[in-house]
This record gives sequence, structure tokens and C-alpha cells, in this order.
Amino acid sequence: MGKRLGKFELELAEEKTKIISFSRFRKHENTSFKFLCFEYRWKVSRKGKDIIARRTSRNKLSKSIQAFTQWCKENRNNRINTIVDMLNAKLRGYFNYYGVIGNSKGINEFYNTAIKILYKWLNRRSQRRSFKWDEFRAKMKWYGLVTPKITEVPDKQLRFLLRL
Repeated sequence: MGKRLGKFELELAEEKTKIISFSRFRKHENTSFKFLCFEYRWKVSRKGKDIIARRTSRNKLSKSIQAFTQWCKENRNNRINTIVDMLNAKLRGYFNYYGVIGNSKGINEFYNTAIKILYKWLNRRSQRRSFKWDEFRAKMKWYGLVTPKITEVPDKQLRFLLRL
């Protein structure tokens, strides 16, 4: 691999590179690996077939939540419609990247945690509580807060219908 990359004047980082056994015939070894903020592992589908499951890497999820908490601290004094507009942009970006098939638990976990954090920091805008939980949920719905959804298309190949 090093020779191949050297052809294009690239080099391989040896400390980040390793060869792992990742085969459906060796899934009992419980091998998994992390790549591009996802954790890949073998899983059995509902139909009984072996599939590669992707989920959000745990450390990337916690970093995203920490960054979101910091953002809430800095922006809690803005108007609610401004906060919701910025939040929708953040959530859409998160769902576009992490919204792959099989990762609904991961994006729902981030969404639910983010909503709780936002509720906490919006209630710290004055000496008394700004919202009760039901009021907060109704207000977010009224302002049009986006909800988590899977954005990956199951089959990306073009299909042509031949009509004779």
C-alpha cells in the first residue's frame, strides 16, 4: 500500500494503520473498527442475513454533545426564533452526515440529548424558569424544530424502466 501511495506522492501514517480481520465468517470474534466517525461491525438483519452495521462512534457523539452544550451557553440570550433557526441548521447537518441506514438510535440519542441541553440553558436565562417541559416542546414545535430522520437512500444506483 505504501508503494501505491508513494506513486502519488502520498505517505501512510504507520501509527494509524493496522490490518484487522473483518469477515462475516469471523464475526464471533466481535471485531469492529472506527472509520470517518462511524463504528462498523457485523450484525444479522431481520431477514437473517449478515450485514455491516454502522453507528455513530461513541467518542464523536460525546464531542458533538459537548460542542452543542458550549454553543447553547453562548447563544442562550438570543431570541428563540434565531436560536431555533441556527439549531435547525446544526441538526440538519448532523442528520445529513450521521443519518445512514441503521443509525437511527445514534441520531435519536443526539437529538434527545440536544433538546434536553437546550431546555436546560434556555431556563437559565433569568432567575426563574422560562419554560415547563410541555410548554417548551409546544414552543419548539410551533417554531418548526426539525426532527431526526434517515437521509441515506437505500439504493443509489439509477434504475431504468424499459417500456416496450
